[in-house]
Amino acid sequence: MNRILRCDESDHTALTGIWERSVRATHTFLSEDNITEIRAMLPTYLANVDLYGIVDGDVIAGFIGLSGNMIEMLFIDDCFRGNGLGSLLIDHAISLGADAVDVNQQNPLALKFYLSKGFHIVSRDEHDSEGRPFPILHLSL
Repeated sequence: MNRILRCDESDHTALTGIWERSVRATHTFLSEDNITEIRAMLPTYLANVDLYGIVDGDVIAGFIGLSGNMIEMLFIDDCFRGNGLGSLLIDHAISLGADAVDVNQQNPLALKFYLSKGFHIVSRDEHDSEGRPFPILHLSL
């Protein structure tokens, strides 16, 4: 039975591990330097969102970060992908009022996932929020 729980700073180490395993499996456009750079900023990102983890058995298998109506991050540990956990987290976020998300254009699996959940593309930026050359698609319900 899966359950969703509120995460706090004591969960950040586990969430960082989930983030890295997920990114390495899904963000093939990122270089090792990109991953290292983003991982260094991750504590700040995690501290500035409301975090919810999904527990499979007794381990956090994925998490979502929300800020207002915005889904800021969603990562499922690579060994748990494809089991519906992301959908459960999205449904939870929507129940809390989330209706927008940004996705890397170069992550087609994530885009397909969000489109299947009812999101649609509303705009596009050529660079990510840090100015890196990774196009960002802005999606909304």
